[in-house]
Amino acid sequence: MNISNDFFRLIILLTLATLTLISCETEDILPAVELTLDTTNLGENSQSVLLTAELNSSAIENITIPVIFSGTASSSDYTTSAPNILISEGSKTGSLTVSSTQDQAIEGEETIVISIANAAGFLVLGMNEVTISLQDDDSDSDGDGILDANDNCPNEAGEIDNNGCPWLGFLINEVLYDPASGNAGDANGDGTRGAQDDEFIEFFNSGPELDLSGYTVSDAAQIRHTFPDGTILQPNNVLVLFGGGTPTGSFGGAIVQTASEGLLNMNNSGDFMTLKDASGAVVLTFDVEPLSNNPDEAYSRNPDLTGEFIQHSTILEANGALFSPGTKLDGSSF
Repeated sequence: MNISNDFFRLIILLTLATLTLISCETEDILPAVELTLDTTNLGENSQSVLLTAELNSSAIENITIPVIFSGTASSSDYTTSAPNILISEGSKTGSLTVSSTQDQAIEGEETIVISIANAAGFLVLGMNEVTISLQDDDSDSDGDGILDANDNCPNEAGEIDNNGCPWLGFLINEVLYDPASGNAGDANGDGTRGAQDDEFIEFFNSGPELDLSGYTVSDAAQIRHTFPDGTILQPNNVLVLFGGGTPTGSFGGAIVQTASEGLLNMNNSGDFMTLKDASGAVVLTFDVEPLSNNPDEAYSRNPDLTGEFIQHSTILEANGALFSPGTKLDGSSF
């Protein structure tokens, strides 16, 4: 009997048995998972990022990969297509989308951090945490608290209640003291041209709300109009005061009144119109004399509200019109 050979045969048999056992146990090793993103930058304007979980081998059954969302972005800044990632049996990957939510808050760049939560059925190797940079698209160039997207004056600090524009106050935007002859001069739209009736002053209130009750309009001689009680002019609204007649038309939605004393009596050769508040303090004045060239048309600010007084028909936007009571130069509403 050769003891040495028998001993070695026994060792080989034991080794083979051990290898077989190990080989069988390797079939039970859990798959490893890793997170990836198709991009790391997410714009705020309803854009999306694809988050993928990938196994190193095909799943032998459905696997749920639980994910945790954290970072500086709040839950209102984004949405997800699912709370977790599902990898179906026979597949190596599963995905969900992270979509941004548009808002109007100035937030700067924020982060969305996504990590894998502890769970059974897989191993975590490699990347188990990814970060998305959420890019804010809101800006306030003039620093007035109104985002540029909603600011009618984005480069000039203004008022929140005036869509980001500064209040211009109460002003005169257009004056007709010399109506043209014939139907062309029928500014109040009542079908009859009247030298006194078709005169008008167009007032604009940039804001805030203004109660004109008891205010008066005078020419150089006397009071020609007293605004009745309840004359309230809202921000960015217009009031047209005609000399008389029966004003007919929409006048851009303006408040329309006629002179309480029967006429405005603006003298073509020169006059001085004064608006006073209920206490008698001067609020506005208009000097006809520098413009007293008997133009047969209105004088209007060009551009509307902020420009100098120019003969109406000579302004490109007016398209030849002689006046535009209650509306902008081009006939559109304020």
